[in-house]
Amino acid sequence: MGELKEYMKGAELVIGKPMVSYKETVTITSAPGLSKSPNHHNRLYAVAEPLAEGLPEAIEEGTIAARDEPKERARKLVEKFNWDPTEARKIWAFSPDQTSPNILVDSTRAIQYMNEIKDSVVAGFGWVANEGVLTQEAMRGVCFKLVDATLHPDAIHRGGGQIIPAARRVFYASQLQAKPRLMEPIFLVDIQCPSDALSGIYNVLNQRRGTIIEAQMSSVKAYLPVMESFGFTEDLRGATGGKAFPQCVFSHWKIMPDDPLDPESTKMRELISEVRKRKGLSPDIPALEKYLDKL
Repeated sequence: MGELKEYMKGAELVIGKPMVSYKETVTITSAPGLSKSPNHHNRLYAVAEPLAEGLPEAIEEGTIAARDEPKERARKLVEKFNWDPTEARKIWAFSPDQTSPNILVDSTRAIQYMNEIKDSVVAGFGWVANEGVLTQEAMRGVCFKLVDATLHPDAIHRGGGQIIPAARRVFYASQLQAKPRLMEPIFLVDIQCPSDALSGIYNVLNQRRGTIIEAQMSSVKAYLPVMESFGFTEDLRGATGGKAFPQCVFSHWKIMPDDPLDPESTKMRELISEVRKRKGLSPDIPALEKYLDKL
């Protein structure tokens, strides 16, 4: 910091809080949501559900990929993750990019014009997967299924200007009904230390929501939320008399347990409000009624 001040030749520096990127996800299968197009001539019905355990990692590692031959990919999904064979063959997109662990599936049956609106629905899905409803952070581990649709027979009334907003709204409505949660990034911390410094290390980790996974006479391995890592090295060395030397690498994403939609979850609501304000949004999560339409 001193070098930066010197480089800026005395200019005043405004130091903000460290920023951490989060992900958004869902924890249950939602009830079917309905959203109408702006002209009210089209209706889309969708559900949101969490991907099977291990599937997000398989997508990120490339074991399951958008570029795969569809039949081979469907076989893997059926055998390894218990997908319905029909739905496994009707994946429309991975988003927000081809290696992201969010999937859009066409689960409709015998609906006319679905192929004609596919690009528009995929565009709405990409928007939602890149900017979730809670904090406009990217989603992870969410499967959206289009389960029904009522479409106007005249193509001019079901163009992108009508379908994209409807798709975005129905996916947001589904997310809000599927017990949404934030996910925080977790570091794997490897701390080299003498045995007489272990108690100080345990104290610092406990204060910062750390979870010890391995402890030996000369080292400790633990999971540490990235949000708690700022100032961690200084605190650790202060508590151990400078005897501990940590190394942090990204390990995984972890679902935060507090419900963002519960008014009693004060800390979670404050966190979401802070992230939304930083992005220039209103501090409160939009109400379900903003996206969910009625027949």
